[in-house]
Amino acid sequence: MNDVKERPVARSARTEHTPHLIRKIGVVGAGQMGNGIAHVCALSGFHVLLNDVVPERITAGLATISGNLARQVSRQRISEEQRQTAIKHITPAKALDELGDCDLVIEAATEKEDVKRKIFGALCPALKPEAIIGTNTSSISITRLAAATDRPERFIGIHFMNPVPLMELVELIRGIATDDATFEATKQFIGKVGKQIAVSEDFPAFIVNRILLPMINEAIYTLYEGVGNVEAIDTAMRLGAHHPMGPLELADFIGLDTCLSVMQVLHEGLADSKYRPCPLLVKYVEAGWLGRKTQRGFYDYRGERPVPTR
Repeated sequence: MNDVKERPVARSARTEHTPHLIRKIGVVGAGQMGNGIAHVCALSGFHVLLNDVVPERITAGLATISGNLARQVSRQRISEEQRQTAIKHITPAKALDELGDCDLVIEAATEKEDVKRKIFGALCPALKPEAIIGTNTSSISITRLAAATDRPERFIGIHFMNPVPLMELVELIRGIATDDATFEATKQFIGKVGKQIAVSEDFPAFIVNRILLPMINEAIYTLYEGVGNVEAIDTAMRLGAHHPMGPLELADFIGLDTCLSVMQVLHEGLADSKYRPCPLLVKYVEAGWLGRKTQRGFYDYRGERPVPTR
């Protein structure tokens, strides 16, 4: 009888991939969400590289961060020394190739799947093999986005709330391939930036926007159908439901294009008519009235005080 030698059992990538220490963060997208993420990471001691396809947005993002840090100092939430240290921790990165040494890169681009896929296609070749990619998407499938990368097991949804420096929550979403080490390393990172975690399954819009955006959409239907005007609807929800901000004012703050994108993801992903975007929301987006960022939405922000547009 021939001796049979026991062959070693192949171990899966999930088993072999151990958590690595996250020290350097890349942020792709220097807009409202991206600069907020860079802000909290730098303030928590991480070295941050801030990237955007438009260099002027990086400059504007850094100016926003500086102003927001100064505001925190004036309110005695941080010290002047902390502000100066945080600013020194952020470095502009004009090209994705400059993110090659990052341990975690968080994509915070516009809420359009084709844009995000294009970013991942350009980003992956620049990264070291063990780097984690996080996406700040507020609604798009993590599994589907992960499939557009070369590392679906090291891809995860990290959905910060807006405004990032003030909001306490981060939704953490695993795709079907996300491994345990990536999940644990990301949990540790979120803890270090002082946020609380809500773990969501990978369903359209996750938890917060699955609940919040249909409410906003219904408020827009209420306006569209003439049940109340902008001021009446927002006053009713502020005083009648103790919401800190009316739903139409909140829609302007989020961005009406983002609201529409999330509702489209819900409507297409869940195939339920209750998620149909209100035609008035579509009309405002088509007009380019996207809320605060364009100075007009359900309110006109071009004067001394916001004025309802309907």
